[in-house]
Amino acid sequence: MGETKKVRSAGRFGSRYGVGIRKRIIKVEKFQKKKHACPECGFKSVKRIAAGIYQCTKCKIKFAGGAYIPETMSGSIVKKMVSQKSFVPHAKELLEAREHEFEEGVEKEKFEEKEKAVEKKEEKPVEKNKEKEVKKANEKEKPKKEKPKKKDKPKAKKAKKPAKKKAKKK
Repeated sequence: MGETKKVRSAGRFGSRYGVGIRKRIIKVEKFQKKKHACPECGFKSVKRIAAGIYQCTKCKIKFAGGAYIPETMSGSIVKKMVSQKSFVPHAKELLEAREHEFEEGVEKEKFEEKEKAVEKKEEKPVEKNKEKEVKKANEKEKPKKEKPKKKDKPKAKKAKKPAKKKAKKK
């Protein structure tokens, strides 16, 4: 039911959902329904049981994968990295170095914050007094400008409309 030469398994949708979506479905379903290689035994006997769950028909192992394919792109990258094991020794050194730098950085920040706080306490009273004196001098020198008053215009009165009476329904 619903399978044609042009659109294959997407023929079940008829003319619904648009051509682009139906073409994508054809690509995904074509890849998801074929048999894949088993990660344990290596035979092409892996079948999709449900979304993200796969089982080898030969060795009966179940494993998780992508929703439509047994091995995702990110999964294959991680698998290569783990098999090479070249990043593991360097990772420990990097972590130790970063932890050491972080601890030193935190200590420096705390020390600098304390110094700044002490400096601000000493400078604040002097700076505030100077600022107040400058403001007072500026106010005395500049005369205040008076804004011209707006003339009151007489408002036009709106004519009231007679209220409509609602008819009561019985």
